[in-house]
Amino acid sequence: MTDDPIETAGPEPEVEPEQVAFDVNDFPGGARSAIEAVLMVVDGPVTEMALATALELPVDDVVAHLTDLQQDYEQAQRGFTLRNVAGGWRVYSGSAYAPVVEKFLLDGQQAKLTQASLETLAVIAYRQPISRSRVSSVRGVNVDGVVRTLLSRDLIEEVGAEGENGATLYGTTSYFLERLGLGSLDDLPALAPYLPEVDMLDELAERGRG
Repeated sequence: MTDDPIETAGPEPEVEPEQVAFDVNDFPGGARSAIEAVLMVVDGPVTEMALATALELPVDDVVAHLTDLQQDYEQAQRGFTLRNVAGGWRVYSGSAYAPVVEKFLLDGQQAKLTQASLETLAVIAYRQPISRSRVSSVRGVNVDGVVRTLLSRDLIEEVGAEGENGATLYGTTSYFLERLGLGSLDDLPALAPYLPEVDMLDELAERGRG
């Protein structure tokens, strides 16, 4: 008499998410409205390639639609605009409406960065990568607490270590570009000439340790 073979359950097959079939040209507003719909739900800049992949459109067509939308919003003087920042596209409220938007969002809350934080962020933005000691030399005060605040708000990040002493170097993040509506650091206003050069920062740092 032989025993019946015991069947063992193998790993369950992976279930792929159901693919939604559509043709963007079948939507009431066509591809352009489909792109708008996606832009309304993203929480950060979305790339042209990501939009093209999701909507199954050529990248060149997506770029053309985005450019047209941007121009349409500007010409219609809408309360919002479309910008290409931090490597992607996102809808922003119009700069002319900043006072009312700020009042609505803050409603008396102290959500703004302090003057110390803004000054520290400016030094880092224009002189990155830069260590805390160098930032302190420029500002003349200890910036440890301010740097922690900027790190917690994802406006700056650690980008390496400095030479022999191994001091942590800081730079700005893509979120910093996004919040300022900039495509890259090259778009920063030309304020760098008003800040000390790197060699001077070294000298100031040495004096501070003396």
